[in-house]
Amino acid sequence: MGNRVIFFIASHVHALDLAGPLQVFYEAAEYGNPYEIIYVSANTTELMSAGLGITGMVPFAEVLVRPGDIIFIPGFVVGEYDKADHTELYAWLQKAHQANAVICSICTGAFALAQAGLLDGIACTTHWRYFARLQQQFPKTVVMQNRLFVHAGNIYTSAGITTGIDMALHIMEQRHGAQFAWQLARELVVYIRRDGNTTQESIYLQHRQHVNDQVHAVQDWIIHHLHQKITIEALAELVYMSPRNLTRMFKTVTGVTIGGYLEKIRVEKALQLLNAGEKVAAVTHECGFKSATQLRTILQKQARPVPRVLA
Repeated sequence: MGNRVIFFIASHVHALDLAGPLQVFYEAAEYGNPYEIIYVSANTTELMSAGLGITGMVPFAEVLVRPGDIIFIPGFVVGEYDKADHTELYAWLQKAHQANAVICSICTGAFALAQAGLLDGIACTTHWRYFARLQQQFPKTVVMQNRLFVHAGNIYTSAGITTGIDMALHIMEQRHGAQFAWQLARELVVYIRRDGNTTQESIYLQHRQHVNDQVHAVQDWIIHHLHQKITIEALAELVYMSPRNLTRMFKTVTGVTIGGYLEKIRVEKALQLLNAGEKVAAVTHECGFKSATQLRTILQKQARPVPRVLA
C-alpha cells in the first residue's frame, strides 16, 4: 500500500499552514519516497483567508481513509469556519482515527480535532494566540504552551505557520529515517528545529533547535565534508570568526563541543552505510575514520551496538 497524505481544506484556510507541510510531501518524491497527495473539503471550491480561491477538491466523505494514511488539517479563520455545520467532518475524522490513520492539525486546525473529540485527555498545542481559547472551549484538552508541535499517539498538533514544516519533517524522519528528513530540510532550505522537549534519536536532528545561523552553517558543512580532515581553524574561517569564539559559541548554543558533534555525525553516517551493505574500508574512508579499529573503539565508547562486520 502506497504513501498517501490527505489535506482537508477548510473555509478561509491559511495559505502557509497548507503550503508548508504540503511542500515537504511533494519534495519527498525527489528522494525516492513519493506520496499520493489528496485534497479534500466540504466543497469543491474554497476561499483562502488571503483571498485566493482553491478549486478541484474531492468531497472528504468520498475518501475512504486507510491505515497509515496521513491527514492534515491546516489552520483557518476560526470565526468563518464556525459558520458551517461540520458534524459529518467530525464523524469522518473519528472514523479515520479508528482506522489508525495519522491525524495532524496546524494552528487553529486543532479546534477541528478538539470538536471531533480527538484531543480529549491528550497533550496538544496550537498557535500561542489561541492557547486560552482552545483550553476554555474544550476543557478536556491538555494544551501545551511554548511547543513547536506535540505528538501524542497518532495525533499531532502544531503551533502553526512554519511549524507545520517542522511537524511534517518529524513525520518523515519517523517513516523514512533521519537522513531522509535531513535531505528534505536541505531541499527546502530550512533548518530542522524540533521542540527541545521532544526526544531526538538521531544526531542529524539533535543540537539543531537553536537559531544561530553561523553555527547552523558549521553543522551543515561538517555533514557534507566528513571524509575530509576538519579543523576548528577551517570552520572558524568559514563563518568569519576566531577559533576561540566559534568553539565557545558552538558549545553554548548546541550543548556539545565541535569535536563531540563531529564524532557523533561520523558514527551516525558510518552505521547507516554499514547497514546498507557498504564495505568497511569504503565506509571508514567516507566518514573520516583512520581505520575500522578506530570506528569500533568509538562505537564502544558511545555504547552503540557494534555491527558484525566490525566485531
